Amino acid sequence: MYIANEKRYDVMHYRRCGQSGLLLPEVSLGLWHNFGDTGVYANMEQLCFTAFDNGITHFDLANNYGPKYGSAESNFGKILKEHFRPYRDEMIISTKAGFDMWEGPYGNWGSRKYLIASLDQSLQRLGLDYVDIFYHHRMDPETPLEETMGALAQIVNSGKALYVGLSNYDGATLEKATKILSDLHVPFIINQNRYNMLDRTIEENALKTTAKSLGKGLICFSPLAQGLLSDRYLFGIPEDSRVKTDGRFLKESQIDDSLLEKLRKLNDIAGNRNQTLAEMSLAWLLKDDEVTSVLIGASKPSQILDNIKAVSNTSFTQEERKRIDEITGKL
Repeated sequence: MYIANEKRYDVMHYRRCGQSGLLLPEVSLGLWHNFGDTGVYANMEQLCFTAFDNGITHFDLANNYGPKYGSAESNFGKILKEHFRPYRDEMIISTKAGFDMWEGPYGNWGSRKYLIASLDQSLQRLGLDYVDIFYHHRMDPETPLEETMGALAQIVNSGKALYVGLSNYDGATLEKATKILSDLHVPFIINQNRYNMLDRTIEENALKTTAKSLGKGLICFSPLAQGLLSDRYLFGIPEDSRVKTDGRFLKESQIDDSLLEKLRKLNDIAGNRNQTLAEMSLAWLLKDDEVTSVLIGASKPSQILDNIKAVSNTSFTQEERKRIDEITGKL
């Protein structure tokens, strides 16, 4: 029987999620990869044990994480039932709906029908009465924003989620959604978007500054750019890398000589900071108070332990910031 580490809160730091009362760990665990039916269940258990034993209280899912769709929630639900039931009130569990989930016209996007049905299915797979955060996973260009936000309000009022979040929204739509949710008295507290040293889209579309001005938290997925911002690709593409074994989200054509040169230069800066490239990449996100948490993925427990080290040094000199921006072409 799993018994959590008594010193699990000694290392991790926690940040307030926007202007809400909720604190999130600076490093959260995402279950996008490695928790589907193609994964090894015993490894999933060890990943969760390692995370929680080191103060990672936030576990992030979505309805279609797998493969197959729903399997990450089912596997995590089994882990919750078998090992974490005594610790449920110490855990923040989030899930999402917005991408394709089931066949037909009602299993996608942002209708009231889809969002409420999807969360009911997620709760069944997870074996829970409620999730702590429920996200709309992406903007819907066809469904009225009022309908989607109204569905989130109904979900909170029904007790099936404590808070709501928005994922992959841009700054302008975020402002409109915030107004609607505020009028409906919905505890909307967090945005989830892709953000890393190589991808600054949320800076370019003003989402980062907008989220802060609206008092919302920000959690960053793909903080290591699907593994590019680690030591895995410094000298080419390993045969066992995600590029070779999967290739859905990171293409071999993206990894050219120019990118590899950038990665090596960034790695030199990390070395001067006594950090790995992955540690520095996470620390670079956490240097700004707009960022509440970084959402890591892991295939091995050792990767979680390595990534957690980032919280020990999140300050950067002006020269380091400038050099990183120069290397990544952001100056």
